[in-house]
Amino acid sequence: MRHVSFELPPLRLHNSSASTYSRTKVKAQDSIFYSYTKYINGFAATLEEEEAKQISQHPSVISVFPNRAHKLLTTRSWEFLGLERHGQVSSGSLWNKAKFGENIIIGNIDTAHVFLTLWTYTYKIWYFNSRKLIGARYFNKGYLAFLASINISRPSSLIDSPRDIDGHGTHTLSTAAGRFVPSANFLGYGNGTAKGGAPNARVAAYKVCWPPIHAPGCADSDILAAFDQAIHDRVHVLTVSLSGGNAGYFDDGIAIGAFHAVKNGITVVCAAGNSGPEYGSLSNTAPWIITVGASTIDREIQTDVLVANTNIRIKGQSYSTSKLPGKKYYPLIISTDAKLANASEQNAAIENGEVVRDAGAVGLVVANGPYSGNFIFVESNVIPATHITYKDGITLLNYINSTRSPMGYITAPQTTLGVKPSPVMAAFSSRGPNKYNEEILKPDIVAPGVNILAAISEGGNPTGIDIGNKRIPFYFETGTSMACPHIAGIAGLLKAMHPDWSPAAIRSAIMTSATVKDNEHLPIRDANLTNVTPFDYGSGHVRPNHAMNPGLVYDLSPADYLNFVCALGYNSSQLVMFTKPHLCPDTPINIENLNYPSIAIPKLLNKAKITRRVKNVGTIGSYTVRVEEPRGVSVRVRPTKLKFNKLGEEKEFKVLLKAQKGFSKGEYAFGSLVWSDGKHVVRSPIAVKTVMH
Repeated sequence: MRHVSFELPPLRLHNSSASTYSRTKVKAQDSIFYSYTKYINGFAATLEEEEAKQISQHPSVISVFPNRAHKLLTTRSWEFLGLERHGQVSSGSLWNKAKFGENIIIGNIDTAHVFLTLWTYTYKIWYFNSRKLIGARYFNKGYLAFLASINISRPSSLIDSPRDIDGHGTHTLSTAAGRFVPSANFLGYGNGTAKGGAPNARVAAYKVCWPPIHAPGCADSDILAAFDQAIHDRVHVLTVSLSGGNAGYFDDGIAIGAFHAVKNGITVVCAAGNSGPEYGSLSNTAPWIITVGASTIDREIQTDVLVANTNIRIKGQSYSTSKLPGKKYYPLIISTDAKLANASEQNAAIENGEVVRDAGAVGLVVANGPYSGNFIFVESNVIPATHITYKDGITLLNYINSTRSPMGYITAPQTTLGVKPSPVMAAFSSRGPNKYNEEILKPDIVAPGVNILAAISEGGNPTGIDIGNKRIPFYFETGTSMACPHIAGIAGLLKAMHPDWSPAAIRSAIMTSATVKDNEHLPIRDANLTNVTPFDYGSGHVRPNHAMNPGLVYDLSPADYLNFVCALGYNSSQLVMFTKPHLCPDTPINIENLNYPSIAIPKLLNKAKITRRVKNVGTIGSYTVRVEEPRGVSVRVRPTKLKFNKLGEEKEFKVLLKAQKGFSKGEYAFGSLVWSDGKHVVRSPIAVKTVMH
């Protein structure tokens, strides 16, 4: 059996279409477990391989795809982003201007939330509901169908409820829109007032992720059902911290669901994935999605290694739940010299802690391998521990190997603020280019995603270690899953401040106002202090207070996205099965001319002409262009000045790119295009790869 989800013509045909290829009408009806009847036109069913193949050949069918599984991919971060300073919110902060997201609804497609209120309200009723969480729903028919397809019975522990047991959904949703909670910390670390990006926004939770059994536990068909419901519930922003897998736009539940959401005015924000730093490892790359990578903030939980009889002090990080007894040095040995009978090979730092504790050690130093370099992934540990960089690990190893009786000490963890440089690109954050359409530069933006403190479900123990009877209401998590809701919260604030802005305008404001500099005023770098490119950070690191008044925006309508889809090879007859009738242009658009806030040309054959248009959302005045040319490419903009006489006015401009002779080909070069009126700076990255004959 093969469990598939697919798009079909009008819903009255769902059973009849399935029965065309199934043996009986009863079987057809039984095979369908979701019929997307609200905004998404399609259904999900369990079919034989041949049945799925035959249906895919039907002229009215856009796509048939397996029910793929998707993976689940804060006190300091909002101050780091400039929304507050020393706990005070200025009158000019986006928080104040947007009334902290009042009257906005942020939906979360994830593992739901720990606090639940099932809703049966109409939109108007829950619009005036004073509760923070106005509703929660769960979707698991696709998950259960997948288990049945591999002959696995329903887990006895599975509860049909939107309650968050895993904690991932609680963490992401509280990051996007959690209220102010004083004295939030994890075992005393990171203590401060926790809050989400849009603290006054209401939230809705859609649980689509379940215990993974032989595959990640978030099924395409369940995700589509959640999108369909969220559109019906009229949320304003959707945050989706799930990986998109390796499917194309119309073979992927997230991309399809997001398209319908954006078509209905909902801003959809998705995690870029945690498969970095590999080239082209991005997920969720559809142009109607805001794709978010992860970076660091300027806070560390610092735990150092002191080396006896030397001046060596090695900086590390840890969430150790205990500290070394006394103030004395202890013998240092390499892990391979620690003997423990019946020990099995272990990989995780937590498991290493358990193993070395059982071998008699009182502390643990975990050093990166060369692949991770300087990026430190911090975890809890059962004994006093610290995690250090690869370079520092070599220093410590050399000391141990050159000293007869090496001795060391691990200091107690302390919260350190103002760390430089920051932000730094996270090593795990998935990188571009966009493997499906290199003409669409992805990711779009980066946001804090490393060691983010936020609420967690108290139903479980997120640390993975024995903490006794301690309750853990807040926990540090790392991933693009944590970066995604930062942008979702900011999108909610922008929607509150500018209710007439489209999802594309909101994305444009976030992207064109971003910074590519760190807190040392140097270009953003990775953990090895190597300069990074737009394939790492997109337009740069988000700056919320700049995004609320971007001056100009690159806007897009649903029709623009449909013309983009037409250019991919779909025709009007196929699109009518996917959305309302749309007439594809007689001459397909050049994909590079989609009015995106960035420019990417994967095959520059000598020269190219790109068209963009910008809308004035600021003040009357003139903007002048400034260009940083990619190496080996000349860039000319026509006209060089844009004059706006009214709010909402749009102007078009051309970008002429030409490869310079003698320049090496086959590699990307990067630059930028900036419009400025002296007050606003509207920046777009440029990525070009020349392939001259």
